[in-house]
Order: sequence, then C-alpha cells, then structure tokens
Amino acid sequence: MKFQENQKKIKFMTAALKEAEKAFNANEVPVGAVVVYDGKIIARGHNKREGEQLIHGHAEFLAMLKAAKKMGSWRLEDCDVYVTMEPCPMCAGAMIQARVKNLYYGVKDYKSGVADSVLKMFELPFSHKVHVEGMIMAEESEKILKEFFKKLRKK
Repeated sequence: MKFQENQKKIKFMTAALKEAEKAFNANEVPVGAVVVYDGKIIARGHNKREGEQLIHGHAEFLAMLKAAKKMGSWRLEDCDVYVTMEPCPMCAGAMIQARVKNLYYGVKDYKSGVADSVLKMFELPFSHKVHVEGMIMAEESEKILKEFFKKLRKK
C-alpha cells in the first residue's frame, strides 16, 4: 500500500513539474501545480504573474480556480493539490478557504513558504485542516528553480 501511495505522489508531482517547465519556457518562476480529484487530475496551472500581471498568478492558485470551475463549487473538499514549491500565505489561505484535503509540495521556500519554512500556517487553529506533506521530488523541483535563476542572472 505504501509503495502505491508513493507511486501516486510521484505521478502527480511529475505532472506538476511539467507545468513548471511551461512556466520556465514562458520566463516565469518555474512553479507548477495540479489538482487531483478521485485519483484524476482535474486542473493544471503554472505561474503566470509576469506574463499576465496577476497578483494571484501562482500555479496552485490558478489550478484551484480551474478546479473550482470544473467542480461547479468553490469547495474543493475531496481534492488534493500537488505543487512543486511550498505555498505562500496567499495560496495557503486559499487552500484552507477552499477546504482542500491534502497538500503535497516539492521544495521548501525559505523566503515565503508557510507550510514548514517561514511559518506553519496549516497548523494554526483554522476551522479547516489541510493535511500537508512536503519534499516530494524536491530535487527535481529545486533543479528547475536553480536553472531558471541562473539563466536570469546571466541576462
């Protein structure tokens, strides 16, 4: 059972990494996300802050908006979010408000991550609890981020 769970996490995080590649190719910070319901990906997203000048243009936020539209409800109670980087306060708050069941993330964000790094927001006494598991395919998530910022510094 544990092996199957790990395989599932790798499958969905790999899909999130493909979204991060899209962001990388669009000169956005390479973060990608997928929303999973009933074992299937129902929404995908990648960072679009710069290209579309969106305050909320983070991968997981955009993926959750698409998922809510597909579900016909703002409640994502039985959904899991896979994102390549630890969420910021805005995205974590959206997950709590949307009642996301599980959050799986790749690499930590020591500047603004609130699952484990700067703050443990999901442990605060909100009315909804999101189960959090981090560092899934962290090396792959970190690699694409490092490549992006190295490329940016060269410009």
